[in-house]
Amino acid sequence: MTIVDDPAHPPVALQRSLTVGPLLFYGLAIIVGAGIYVAIASVIGRAGAAAPLSFLLAGVAATMTGLCYAELASRFPEASGAVAYVKQGFGSDRAAQVTGIVLTLAVAIAAASIASGAVHYLSLLIGLPPAALIALLVATFTLLAMVGVRESVGFAAVIGAIEILGLVVAAGVGFLAAPSFDIETMFPSSFIAWQSVVAGAFIAFFAFIGFESLANMAEEAKDPRRTVPYSIVGAVLVSTLLYVVVAAALVFAGRGGQSPLIDLFQGPYATLFAAVGALAIANGVLVEIMMLARLFYGMARRRQLPAVLGRVHSWTRTPIEATALAGAIVLATALLVPFEQLLALANALTLGIFAVVDIALWRIQRNQPAGEGVFAVPRWVPPAAAALAVGLIVAEVVS
Repeated sequence: MTIVDDPAHPPVALQRSLTVGPLLFYGLAIIVGAGIYVAIASVIGRAGAAAPLSFLLAGVAATMTGLCYAELASRFPEASGAVAYVKQGFGSDRAAQVTGIVLTLAVAIAAASIASGAVHYLSLLIGLPPAALIALLVATFTLLAMVGVRESVGFAAVIGAIEILGLVVAAGVGFLAAPSFDIETMFPSSFIAWQSVVAGAFIAFFAFIGFESLANMAEEAKDPRRTVPYSIVGAVLVSTLLYVVVAAALVFAGRGGQSPLIDLFQGPYATLFAAVGALAIANGVLVEIMMLARLFYGMARRRQLPAVLGRVHSWTRTPIEATALAGAIVLATALLVPFEQLLALANALTLGIFAVVDIALWRIQRNQPAGEGVFAVPRWVPPAAAALAVGLIVAEVVS
């Protein structure tokens, strides 16, 4: 790895302060906040009563790729994440740079879609125009991401706990409101109905986007070869279970429409849940900005971006310039691109990157045996993960 160093001015390193607990809750905050509060209505709209199956299928695909990221993060604990993995797997600087560009677009679009989705909840609480709400949200969390990684991750983890509690309460209310529990209605009886499940899974996958950002925190984790893999796998598995349960509760309760989660509540309880939803979604913006900033930092340290983006502030121990650029890109994207287009684009780009990263691990496993203490997955996992990712893209295109 080529690193930018000036002997006269030694670089300030990122601070290793994160353990499994905070990283796990941080990962759950990423996945939960960035997903189900935004995507659940679209998934139910596509899959209907089979929405829980869509989340389960998306969860299987996310778990497979999550296992690949877990091994790669254990082998190469670098802030640049997928960029470093593609470089190691294909031995090409050009392929790594292209991956970095596409990943920048994917993360920026995902963060922008989350910010736009937050407006549905924030508008119930704050009487400002949508554009002003988006700008306020992105600017606030960009500044928070500059403060310090321990503070940012700690804040994200606390909000993540509130998000999860909100979904557990919503699931409980949904099950209590359900007139019956006919599980058979969830299982499609025709090929066309199963196509709807796959179409729903494509959108549901958005609810899992973000677990890969844990790999970008490797240079700020203690014992990253163990901490990061366990956090990735644990976050994906817990979120999958949570999503399936919540989707089942909404289906049994007969909720749909634009805001099915809020529709479970009435009066002040609806306002309270809107506040929880706004926190959940807004938290996703913070996480995506942090991931994008670490990507820029890692690429700059590899001389793939201007050196100024590889600087770490001596007091906050965060990449200030990289974070500011990340926030600016997210804000511009959120204001310029419609929400529905953002959702589909974020999914397609992310799934494409995942497929490339999965194949990179497949090649690495053939050429570089895992060392002692490395988290390793069976050889069949990477090609199977890539096939699932590509399959979801193809299913969306032909549907």
